[in-house]
Amino acid sequence: MKTLTEFKESLKLEEPIAGLPVQLRSLWYDGKGDWHQAHAQVDHLTDQASAWVHAYLHRKEGDIWNADYWYNKARQTRPDISLEKEWEALVLAFLD
Repeated sequence: MKTLTEFKESLKLEEPIAGLPVQLRSLWYDGKGDWHQAHAQVDHLTDQASAWVHAYLHRKEGDIWNADYWYNKARQTRPDISLEKEWEALVLAFLD
């Protein structure tokens, strides 16, 4: 999978495509509307990439303090863009 369009098309499937990196798997579940499953993918991870997705998920949840904690862990700043735009930027950042 190479493009945002292909990733969005995969949201029509029942399960994520095998072999997706955990960050994209998390964003896939979020794209399907399953915040809890998306969070479960990255909740136990501490690497910078997973922390960035984790931050986005807490921002989406409305838990800004927790989101900022994870943005800091990811060495990112909370963006001043829509959640949809941030989701797309994250997907693009993690696509091959």
